[in-house]
This record gives sequence, C-alpha cells and structure tokens, in this order.
Amino acid sequence: MTTTVLALRALGLGDALTGVPALRGLRRARPEARLVLAGPPETGGLLVDEGVVDAVLPVRGLAPLEPEALVRAAAEHPAVLGGLGPSTVDLAVNLHGRGPQSTAALAALRPRELVAFDRPGQPVWDGEAHEVERWCSLVRSLGGACGPEDLVLRDVPLGARTGPVVVHPGAASPSRRWPAERWARVVAALAGAGRVIVVTGGPDEAGACAEVAAAGAADLCGRLSLAQLLELVATSPLLLSGDTGAAHVATAARTPSVLLFGPTSPARWGPAVDHDRHRVLWRSRAGDAPGDPHGVSPDPVLLRTTVRDVLAGTVD
Repeated sequence: MTTTVLALRALGLGDALTGVPALRGLRRARPEARLVLAGPPETGGLLVDEGVVDAVLPVRGLAPLEPEALVRAAAEHPAVLGGLGPSTVDLAVNLHGRGPQSTAALAALRPRELVAFDRPGQPVWDGEAHEVERWCSLVRSLGGACGPEDLVLRDVPLGARTGPVVVHPGAASPSRRWPAERWARVVAALAGAGRVIVVTGGPDEAGACAEVAAAGAADLCGRLSLAQLLELVATSPLLLSGDTGAAHVATAARTPSVLLFGPTSPARWGPAVDHDRHRVLWRSRAGDAPGDPHGVSPDPVLLRTTVRDVLAGTVD
C-alpha cells in the first residue's frame, strides 16, 4: 500500500518556492511515498506541474490556522488522501511555522508520525536562519538531504534569454512596496536605453502596474498564471522587484535580478543561490528599529533605495 507524506506550507508564492528544497528533501527521505502539499491550490498546482509534489490538499493559512482546518479540507477533498480519512497520513511535516496552531492542525489529522519544530526530540526553531535552511534543517532530521541548490526549477542559458525585462512593482504588504512613481522612473530610463519591458502583478495591483507601465512598458498585470509567470521570468535577461514572490521566481529560474529589500533582511529571505546573478539592495543602518513586514506604509529602509541605485544594479 502506498504511504502518504503530508507537508503543510499554506502560504504565498515566495513561501512555496523557498519551501521547494525541503519538499525535495522529503521526497528523498520517503521516495516510496505519495507526497501531498497542504497549501493554496494555485501555488500547489505549480509545484505539482513541476514534479515537486504529487497532489495538493487545498488550504490557505496566511491567517492563523484553525485546529480543524486540515481535517475539514480532507473531508472536502477525500480523494487527495486516498479516500480513507485523515488517519491514512503516515507522516505529517510542519513546513508552515513554529506552531502551535499549525502543529495542532496537523495533529488533528492523526498522522502516524508528526515532525515539527520544538517538539520533544525534534529540531529547535532558529528565528535567524535563512528561510531555505530553516526548513531543510527540519527535513534533514528525517534523513532527507536538501539545500539551496534544490531551489532551481528552470535553467535557460543566459545567452538564450530573448524575453523582455520584467518589472514587478507590487508586494503583499505596503511596507514592502517601493513607490510606483520611482518604478516608473526606472522603466522610463530603461525604455529610453532601448530595453523591452513588461510589468507584472496580481489583479489587485492593477493601478500601480498601470502607472509604472505608462512610462514605457507592456502591462501584463493580472494576465498571467503562476506557470506563465515562471516561463516569462525564465526567458528574461533581468527581473526587478521588491521582496515578494516574483523575486523567488527569479531565483527558481536562475534569472539575474535587482531586488529591493526592506523591512525584512535578505539574510533571511534573499537569494540563497547564484549570488553573482542577483543585486540585492538593502539600506539598513546600525540603530534602525526592526521594521514590520506587514506594515501599512513603505518601510524607511526600503525608501532609502533610490532610482539611481536600482538603475546602477541593471548595469553588468
């Protein structure tokens, strides 16, 4: 009988992509098992298409997970866990958070084995670790080798990249959004130098995308699936974005990038591979108070990055 490994990572695009190495490590630790991701169907579907996981149990967890969230999802989608109920999960792994809510939600499935941080005999949470390394350290405790090299989903040779420059001005929270007016000035300068540019973003970012694209780019905001975004970035010679999911798409596609960070440090969320291909702009100073990655206004550290800084990063 096929065994089932369920990994919980019910967050956004960047979280899904930084979790790929840990998921690949789980595959190596349990090669005979069916690997199911409990997460959003959009990001989960991309990882199914890429062969990272076998199936998705649809669940979203940007807000704290309710204890019965996974049990309810399993009841609503019985085929995902084999149609025999939650107790058919052989191994449940918390790649979502430290807990306790996420760990309790997994425990409610009654898996035969549960692995999570800060449980007796299991790894201790390191709040300063890079996101990739944190989850790989948990999976290595199961015998699953993994590391930053497992981030890569595409590897188009740089000389074969004939697509446009991709500018992604949005981010999930206002604190990580560099002003659209500055992005527009970057686009105008690049277009004036003869670069072909497209602007990407979600449907809820249409206003900012339109303002930026009006400076000299095609507006693809809200028009691309995640798979299409990956293909676009994989054929692009350059991506420019803030600390958001598109930045992690560039890492997955080995696409050179200019990435604007603030308030979160790139030491935790920056590219973990191909450091020579990515220009990370992080203007933190000694004495800065910790920023809020979910804040309602652009972070002061982010605002220290200038248009000139970004344009300088686009020059080889």
